[in-house]
Amino acid sequence: MSITMLLNSFVPRQISILNNRCSNQIFPSCSLRNPTLVSSPEVAIHAQKLLQQFDPKIPLEKAITPPASWYTDPSFFELELDRIFYRGWQAVGSTEQIKNPHDFFTGRLGRVEFIVCRDENGKVHAFHNVCRHHASLLASGSGQKSCFVCPYHGWTYGLNGALLKATRIEGVQDFNENDFGLISIEVAIWGPFVLLNLNKEGFPKTEVDSHCVGREWLGSSADILSTNGIDSSLSYLCRREYTIECNWKVFCDNYLDGGYHVPYAHKGLASGLKLDSYSIIMFERVSIQSCESGLVKRKESYDRLGKNAIYAFVCPNFMINRYGPWMDTNLVLPLGHNKCRVVFDYYLEHSLKDDTDFIDRSLQDSEKVQIEDIVLCESVQKGLESPAYSVGRYAPTVEQAMHHFHCLLHENLAH
Repeated sequence: MSITMLLNSFVPRQISILNNRCSNQIFPSCSLRNPTLVSSPEVAIHAQKLLQQFDPKIPLEKAITPPASWYTDPSFFELELDRIFYRGWQAVGSTEQIKNPHDFFTGRLGRVEFIVCRDENGKVHAFHNVCRHHASLLASGSGQKSCFVCPYHGWTYGLNGALLKATRIEGVQDFNENDFGLISIEVAIWGPFVLLNLNKEGFPKTEVDSHCVGREWLGSSADILSTNGIDSSLSYLCRREYTIECNWKVFCDNYLDGGYHVPYAHKGLASGLKLDSYSIIMFERVSIQSCESGLVKRKESYDRLGKNAIYAFVCPNFMINRYGPWMDTNLVLPLGHNKCRVVFDYYLEHSLKDDTDFIDRSLQDSEKVQIEDIVLCESVQKGLESPAYSVGRYAPTVEQAMHHFHCLLHENLAH
């Protein structure tokens, strides 16, 4: 059965889900230890007024897009950090980064600095990357460590977060080293992805169940994604990162326009796809776009796309692209109200991992598409900042997933 046929078999149930989406909050309602990150009540009130300028209840055919201020106003960005990125499961990396004991990687999401590591017993941990002494960052980048030593004053922590050594504290009173371990963050693995839940702190008593996490993170799309090759069977290949001068949502919107821009902006990619076969299905917090390849496969022909391409968007900022022997993921990290970083991780079927010619050509094709998208996104951001633009309209036949994304944002920002 083709991917498109399999997706279409889900349509009746998903329509029911969409009709009831506003009755269920997608992200958990608890928050970080210091949840109020919007700088003042006045700023919060202003952000809420901007939120009310989009009405998710208006049907797609009549709907107006969110206003430009959603993409340009710093106070709205603060609201997003607090109510979207600091709540619920967030993809932050690949299991390849912590494949072996003592492996670690660091990252930043909004103002949250984190470390993910695998201890000597193989257990995965995540912590705030902040020394409990005077708040220095403990580590940077990725690699291997047997412990984390603060570069400021030498306080030392085990890979399980426990404080192992506090230097030169002779004479300190009422100090209990057990109270000064690293602050943990709940971490989980689903397929080849590492997930964090920033509003679930404290050491879990048991390992997080990946099946339950998959249901919480992906909803009813978890099974269809895992049965369509989004799993741990592929070989990890490489990572590329792009810093883009645009709001993080501009990149997401570009991804979610149902192939609308492809024939105009990606002529090379368009030649390999049957755009009239495009299919879009929405789940609770995931949308899946699929498209058949337009190439006639010949013996020994170069075929990066294969027979079908499937593009899954996991709200708010993670994209999973499965096509031919390839899978790549796009993680959109907000750096400010007008800047983001997009992290691409590439995976390939094991049988082709040594085919350097095929890999080089495929990565070149991917790079070309990404550069074309960066030009588009930075152009859109400039237009959004222009006084000439306030709101736009949706193309109902192709931009359903974009509207779905905006409705989910509104739902979670309102709570």
